[in-house]
Amino acid sequence: MKTVTLDVRAPADSMAEFTHSWKSGKAQKSARISFATPELLWKVLTAKRWQLLKALCGAGPVSIREAARRVERDVKAVHSDVTALLNAGVLNRTESGGIEFPFNAVKVDFLLQAA
Repeated sequence: MKTVTLDVRAPADSMAEFTHSWKSGKAQKSARISFATPELLWKVLTAKRWQLLKALCGAGPVSIREAARRVERDVKAVHSDVTALLNAGVLNRTESGGIEFPFNAVKVDFLLQAA
């Protein structure tokens, strides 16, 4: 099963891990998409966008129209959500113009602690 981890960490930490992997010649252990703050994660991944990701998990490439059909929403609204998820690096655009969430599962990992 291909899983992506969505986490919250400073951009410098993400870059340091990438640099270490690059220099060592070892691939990163798992796919990871990082957000700088929990607020940014929740701003990008709204309830409607979570619903969309759930419908796209393991689905392979689909058109935006097909994605809208799967979540029973208006194509225009889904297009806006797809654009936000593409810009955040959560979805991929296919060569044929469709969209793809190339994972079968999502893990969310962040720590909430006292200020």
